[in-house]
Amino acid sequence: MGVAIRTADERDRELVVRLLDDAFQDDPVSSWVFPDPAHRRATHPRLMAAFLDIVLAEGRVDLAEDGSACALWLSVPTDAHPEGDEGDAQGDEGDDAAQMREAVDPDNERVELIARLTAGIHPSGRAHEYLWMIAVAPGSQGQGLGTALVQSVLDRCDREGTAAYLEASSARSRTLYERLGFDHLDRPLDLPDGPRMWPMWREPQN
Repeated sequence: MGVAIRTADERDRELVVRLLDDAFQDDPVSSWVFPDPAHRRATHPRLMAAFLDIVLAEGRVDLAEDGSACALWLSVPTDAHPEGDEGDAQGDEGDDAAQMREAVDPDNERVELIARLTAGIHPSGRAHEYLWMIAVAPGSQGQGLGTALVQSVLDRCDREGTAAYLEASSARSRTLYERLGFDHLDRPLDLPDGPRMWPMWREPQN
């Protein structure tokens, strides 16, 4: 489907935070980070805002012109670990995870743990585009918006010979990414007493 896409900026921050919050309130990983529904409703927007601020500063946010969907991307160079190393508790990335927990929900160790665990499975050694998050407003899901947003970047990846990476947080999203050419990378990440995440990698295609 034809979707008008533009690059979001600080002026879109409130809109995109609300979109991410609405889309991920019932996501398995969000539900694991914030098990209590009332606490999740109150605190989840702060986590989405923290993620968004990182990408606004360091990456790119693609936004459907009507505000119904967005995708958060980071361009990762060959020698970078975008979120650090699971075992690097003293490094900059470990500090970042701890600071995020302090800013979002200081008593909730899972805010810090999710950052460390996803960092630990992130591939290194090759430049790639990292799809951190993609969100479609609940009332607009099932219309191909997410596919259109992702495909626009994948088309550029194919032209430039660049790989792409993501972590699927549900079986439904995993199936979508498989259709877009992503393959499973290594073993899944099983969150402690929680759901499974699937690291996925896509080679550029001709």
